[in-house]
Amino acid sequence: MEKPLILVTNDDGIHAPGIRELIDIMKELGEVYVVAPDKPQSGMGHAVTIHSTIRAEKIFIENDTQREWACSGTPVDCVKLAVDQLLPRKPDICVSGINHGSNSSINVIYSGTMSAAIEGGIEGIPSVGFSLCDFSDTANFKAARKYIKSICENILKNGLPEGIVLNVNIPKAEEKEIHGIKICRQANAHWNEEFERRIDPKGKTYYWMTGKWCNMDKGDDTDEWALNNNYISIVPVQFDLTAFHFIEKIKQWNFELK
Repeated sequence: MEKPLILVTNDDGIHAPGIRELIDIMKELGEVYVVAPDKPQSGMGHAVTIHSTIRAEKIFIENDTQREWACSGTPVDCVKLAVDQLLPRKPDICVSGINHGSNSSINVIYSGTMSAAIEGGIEGIPSVGFSLCDFSDTANFKAARKYIKSICENILKNGLPEGIVLNVNIPKAEEKEIHGIKICRQANAHWNEEFERRIDPKGKTYYWMTGKWCNMDKGDDTDEWALNNNYISIVPVQFDLTAFHFIEKIKQWNFELK
């Protein structure tokens, strides 16, 4: 049988430890193609490059059998370019990550990791984004290796509904401390941002964004609860942002011009 064709991407850049671990896992499942940013692109969301050129340099990091491209564009650009130009056919799965840091709750909106996965879904590819709740250079990406492989095997076997991608977050824990997988909803949490005003050496004002994480959701069925209790969280997310429950109410508004 033909091996599954797997597209691997991320937002931390093609040299990041997380994507190297993910590539190694995916080699056990199929034929791996990598198209990832040539530099960190965290927090880019679903940005695309429209006012400048995009370049993709073919590289070989481990051996000459690797098919890898370092792309000058955003994570979403990487997926678009891979599907349209670089891959021999549409991949059987698009896998993004492993991100350095959490993409739980509202972070999914800002995440370049998840936007790459969502773009895969838009292209009709079963897609998943993986994130580890650890920004450290010594983060242990191997702890969840068997879970990542199992999740991708299930996607390849069962597929995903049209318009749905998976957001997977992994707690900062050793393998023996991870209790398993929880299927969750997105927690109602957000960042309370503050902008610290500073003055540079030339006397000009600049701002540095800081923030505090605020979780108002006390439910035990959320991604935040799962991660805080050492479970891997899986949240199925959709890219149709229509608020269907509000359609009938807004139809009752009076839009007549006075």
